Amino acid sequence: MNHHRGPVMTARSATMTRWGVSAMIALAAACGGSGSEQAATTTVAVRDTVLPAPAESLLTQDSASQSIRRGMALMLATRDSLPSHVGNELHCTSCHLNKGRKPFGNPLVGVANRYPAMWERTGTTVTLEDRVNDCFRRGLNGKPLAAGSTEMRDILAYLTWLSTELPKGPHAGLGVDSIPLIPADTVRGKTQFAMYCSRCHGPEGQGGKNLGVQHPGPPLWGNGSFTIGSGMARQRIVAAFVHHHMPFDAPGFVADSIANDVAGFVLSRPRPDFPGKELDWPNGNAPDDLRYKTKAQAAAPAAKQ
Repeated sequence: MNHHRGPVMTARSATMTRWGVSAMIALAAACGGSGSEQAATTTVAVRDTVLPAPAESLLTQDSASQSIRRGMALMLATRDSLPSHVGNELHCTSCHLNKGRKPFGNPLVGVANRYPAMWERTGTTVTLEDRVNDCFRRGLNGKPLAAGSTEMRDILAYLTWLSTELPKGPHAGLGVDSIPLIPADTVRGKTQFAMYCSRCHGPEGQGGKNLGVQHPGPPLWGNGSFTIGSGMARQRIVAAFVHHHMPFDAPGFVADSIANDVAGFVLSRPRPDFPGKELDWPNGNAPDDLRYKTKAQAAAPAAKQ
């Protein structure tokens, strides 16, 4: 059964963008010296960061290695491998770059060492399995895997294997390394998107699989993209992806202000809704760039009276 939610949409959006090589020089000049210098400095820091992940060449033919390989394959081709659990055109590595190994690219290296843990979005203690299924529901607009299923065991095997060489505790390169949140000029963001991002993501954000490009980008809005309840549906996160990892063929030369403009434009476009999103952050500590209101936020003014 395909668990697509159909045409239900909200006027919000977010994800990665890809800008042309020629855009690099133009954007650097347009953003001024300070912006370009900041981008260049951050880029060096990102490129110099290495996450200690095990080498695939160390995998053997035993049952454990085979499970790890299957888990990696599921994350690379999630929609094709698990069509009844994916309701859009994304796969896990659309948001977790380079098989979950890329520093500051939502890496999965070390993630198995951080759970169980308290999660502010739910206000509860969650397991790694819970987080995987949350991604299936929010990021992939689908339905969760059955507890103890072969597919879940294989994905957890891959995530656990990725974490074997990273000690517990803080480490450079984890997360997305968000940049400062700057009010977005969506008019300028629309222009920049059309000039530099649409070549890989499509003029309507539909994704680049039919554009004939070498590295087609995933859908950025519309039914083929992630839901408004996804962690990617936040300006700070999208802007960080743009700033650090785009354009795909020459990443890291986009200043904070331009990255925020493009993120703001992408987020303004329609995307699938996520029923129940109003229950997120029950303790009232929602991020400042959240694209929807929660019940806790609505109740806060009354509580102060």
